[in-house]
Amino acid sequence: MNIPAELKYTKDHEWIKLDGDVATVGITDFAQSELGDIVYVEVETLDETLNREEVFGTVEAVKTVSDLFQPLSGEIVEFNESLEDEPEKVNSDPYGEGWMVKIKISTPSEVEELLSAEAYKELIGA
Repeated sequence: MNIPAELKYTKDHEWIKLDGDVATVGITDFAQSELGDIVYVEVETLDETLNREEVFGTVEAVKTVSDLFQPLSGEIVEFNESLEDEPEKVNSDPYGEGWMVKIKISTPSEVEELLSAEAYKELIGA
C-alpha cells in the first residue's frame, strides 16, 4: 500500500498536496484499490467555492459510485481534464497523473486537522 509521507490525508480517503495556498487533491491508493476499475470522474464544481466536507464531484467504478468530499474550504480552481478521457489514471497513478482537483484554500487553519501518513495508516489498518 503506497502512502506517501509528504502528503496529508482525510478520513474520506483523499490525499492533499500543499503548495502555498493551493492544494492538489486526489483519492488514495487504498481508495482506488477498494473501488476497483474507475470508469468515470465527474467534477461539476470548477470555479465554485465550497466548504470543507461538501461534495465536489463523484468517482464511478465498475460496481459503485462514490462522492468526493472537499478536504479543505476553498475555490476549485482546476480540474484534471485528462481524467475525462483516461479515468484509469486514478487507478494506475493515484498520487501523480490521477490527481483530481486543485483548490485555492480559504481557511488555512483547516490544514492542521488533516491526517498525517502515520494517522492514515492507522485509520485503514495498514
